Amino acid sequence: MQEQAVLDRNGNIRLEPEFPKAMKSLALVISYLSHPLFIPLLVTFLVLESIPEYMVAFKPLSKRFAFDMLYFRVAIISIGFPVLTLLLAKALKFVSSVHMKTQRDRIIPYVAMITYYFWAFYTFQQEGRAPKFYTAFFLGVFLSVSIAFISNNFIKTSMHTVGWGGVIGLLLSLMWGMHMNVSIPLVITFFVAGIVATSRLVLEAHEPREIYIGFLIGIVSQLAACWILVK
Repeated sequence: MQEQAVLDRNGNIRLEPEFPKAMKSLALVISYLSHPLFIPLLVTFLVLESIPEYMVAFKPLSKRFAFDMLYFRVAIISIGFPVLTLLLAKALKFVSSVHMKTQRDRIIPYVAMITYYFWAFYTFQQEGRAPKFYTAFFLGVFLSVSIAFISNNFIKTSMHTVGWGGVIGLLLSLMWGMHMNVSIPLVITFFVAGIVATSRLVLEAHEPREIYIGFLIGIVSQLAACWILVK
């Protein structure tokens, strides 16, 4: 692996490793597959597969297969609406790229996601069908995106690590707040989160501090949400 001289955001020159194209291609695939927009749907799938007894109130709403309306609801809120907002913002030239490479490009998507996730949390809370830990997860997502939006004024916080930090925070909440044995999923999530963080560094999408701050925001937000709703 060779080193290359790069100019950082402060105008300083530093040496960084130059990764092979194959490694960058793999990192790009990992970044797409692990995108934070997919995480609420992934968490919903894991909850329904591992502890469906907590979600039985949603089963009577199913149309074609068990819990299909819940999947559809989460997919629309966490993927459909944000993607539609981003494409509309790009068409109106409010953002320069759908990849949101700059802090300015992230402002409108952040505001939109804050609105959507608060709506998700509020509706789950008002309906009373979802268990508290599931509702707390969406509160945690809302909190983490809100904090990341504020931090975006200073640094380009990694939303990938905010999202995966949120999964770690959720598992820690289940372990400490509800005394569930989630040690194996927690270890697996740490491993996946490490791969995701490494891929973002390989792509030079973020600096290390932006990666670490993302994890911190995600974990703390979920723990705070658990303390608020599940205590």
